[in-house]
Parts: sequence; C-alpha cells; structure tokens
Amino acid sequence: MDLFSQDEFEKKFDFFSVLDGEILFMRNFLSSEEAQIIYEVLQNTINWKQEQITIFGKTHPIPRKTAWYGDEGFNYSYSGINCYPEKWTKELLEIKTEIEKLIPSSNFTSVLLNLYNDGNDKMGWHADDEKELGINPIIASLSIGETRRFDIKHKDNPNLQYKFELTSGSLLIMRGALQHHWVHRIPIQKKVSKPRINLTFRTIKNNL
Repeated sequence: MDLFSQDEFEKKFDFFSVLDGEILFMRNFLSSEEAQIIYEVLQNTINWKQEQITIFGKTHPIPRKTAWYGDEGFNYSYSGINCYPEKWTKELLEIKTEIEKLIPSSNFTSVLLNLYNDGNDKMGWHADDEKELGINPIIASLSIGETRRFDIKHKDNPNLQYKFELTSGSLLIMRGALQHHWVHRIPIQKKVSKPRINLTFRTIKNNL
C-alpha cells in the first residue's frame, strides 16, 4: 500500500478541509472511455434490486435500484434494508484495488451500488453513520454515467452547505468525522434524462 504525504494528496485530489471532516475529490479517476466501458459492464452484470422501504406504515419502492457486493459475512443495514453481500466481481475488485492504492489505511470490505435511471431517482438526506461502519469511516464514492449533483450540509449548522457536480469517472472521498457531523443527498434533477451508477466502497467493522 502506497502512503502519500499531504502534499502528494493535494496533487492527486482537490482537498477540502471542512468543519468536522474532510472531503477529497478527484475529477478524473477514470477516463471517459474507461467510465463508459465499466458503466456498460456494471449495468449488464450486476444483480440490481428494487428494494422496498416502509415509512409511516406505508411501503414504497426506493427511488433507485441497488446492489450489495463484498466479503462474505460482512452484512449491512440501512433505512430498514438488510444487505447480504454477493461475491465480488472481477471488475469491482479491480476498482476497489485501484482506489485503495490512493487512500492510506483503507481496506474496503464491501460496496453499495446505486443505479439512478434519471433525474427523478434520488437519495434523501442521510449520513453513512451506521454502527457497522465504526468511528470516522472512510467512504469512497465513484460516479459513472450522467452527471448528478451531490449536496452536503452540517447537522448542527444547516446553513453550512456545499454542492459538487459528480461527473462520470469522478471519485469523492469522505473521511474523518464527516459522517458524524454532516448529511448528504442526491437531489431530484428533472432535467437529467440519462442514468448514473454510483459505487460507495465501505469498511464494515464487524463480521456478522
């Protein structure tokens, strides 16, 4: 595993030190050609599911398709949805390995994939702060396909917000105490007509 100094990190990433956390953003982790190839592979080979969520006693399909892959036994739960990992595919393992080369001390056990069909598909405000992720988790988020906006705001100071345009092939890293103090979302964007795939690599701390 390569270890990078802060100067070396800032050469590879746009580095954002925010209140109570850090964000690293690499616009061209994948070239446009690489992103297109991987997009087509993932769209056609991943076992996508339309999960259901119950809110106030009513059950609805979540506004995107999802899949969970990773090391055997590293289960995960969010929003009442229980995820049991399927075996890593060759492509997912290759992506994981390349991201881990960039991030000191990372060893991702799982990846949550989201398929947004168009701008009507969304993800509401939330934090990746489930107990399985432990304290100060590192989340690596790779975007492929159509550009979507990523919003982040501080829990105690909601006026403190940032917005990112997640282009195809871009990699966003959230680390430090960010998940404990901030929430993030993918909002509805009516003008977006094409799909996007997002991969969020995580380290599950307890093998359940």
